[in-house]
Amino acid sequence: MGGSAAGTKWIHHIQRLSAAKVSAEAVERGQSRVIDASLTLIRERAKLKAELLRALGGVKASASLLGVPLGHNSSFLQGPAFAPPRIREAIWCGSTNSSTEEGKELNDPRVLTDVGDVPIQEIRDCGVEDDRLMHVISESVKTVMDEDPLRPLVLGGDHSISYPVVRAVSEKLGGPVDILHLDAHPDIYDCFEGNNYSHASSFARIMEGGYARRLLQVGLRSITKEGRDQGKRFGVEQFEMRTFSKDREKLENLKLGEGVKGVYVSVDVDCLDPAFAPGVSHIEPGGLSFRDVLNIIQNLQGDVVAADVVEFNPQRDTVDGMTAMVAAKLVRELTAKISK
Repeated sequence: MGGSAAGTKWIHHIQRLSAAKVSAEAVERGQSRVIDASLTLIRERAKLKAELLRALGGVKASASLLGVPLGHNSSFLQGPAFAPPRIREAIWCGSTNSSTEEGKELNDPRVLTDVGDVPIQEIRDCGVEDDRLMHVISESVKTVMDEDPLRPLVLGGDHSISYPVVRAVSEKLGGPVDILHLDAHPDIYDCFEGNNYSHASSFARIMEGGYARRLLQVGLRSITKEGRDQGKRFGVEQFEMRTFSKDREKLENLKLGEGVKGVYVSVDVDCLDPAFAPGVSHIEPGGLSFRDVLNIIQNLQGDVVAADVVEFNPQRDTVDGMTAMVAAKLVRELTAKISK
């Protein structure tokens, strides 16, 4: 389970079912039906979108949005659960056009499709615990990848979702990927506050599982001794903001993915300085500028097979939705990187 409040809620739910003399078998059947229905909905949407793209032709890869509105593994605030619809709204709000900076048109389905959200809250309301929930997220990602030419671009949610998503991508492709991780924090604690699935532990789970060959963490400025020790343990390439001016040329000319199954990009919105993105749970001054992030992403050489944008917290955003627009712009430019 993730977090004491979430764990207590689930325990109370099961206790109520037990008091009502609902058998464990009946609970299991109900959970399985909800999970099967959730996966079926994503599967059918993915099939329809992929069939359209294959009929249109001329597309090798298309970014496909998949929302994972999970927030209960946050160590501070759970607002990222509300992010996916806000990001979609910002993408299509009309205050800007539908073109990426290099000129790809998002309203062309060959560039961007959308298969909806994993219904996280509905699944958790049935008493499904995190071990199984993480499996559902992984299966949802694999369901999207089953449909050529779709590639998942995942909207979080807190950063705990990266573990099941990367696991799915690696297992589906049959080998590890290289990961570019932009974040104020390394999220590599062995177990944070007693939660193995904490958003602060996602990359420890990824590295333990052998799902990444290289992990590059960029934008770090809130890192503990354990974070550095864990980085050394797993051979992580950690780039802290205190040395960014020295590292800039290297980071803006990265070449990743050779000899593995591709490149995964994970963008925690708090990699940005809060002047650019105040709508995050963990406000950490001294971060990357928005153009710094775009330079790193746009100049990246490698086959980007999947990506996520996580930790946008709409409950802390400004009145005019500035951070929502920032998250949407990140999605736009990652779409341009994935689609071809």
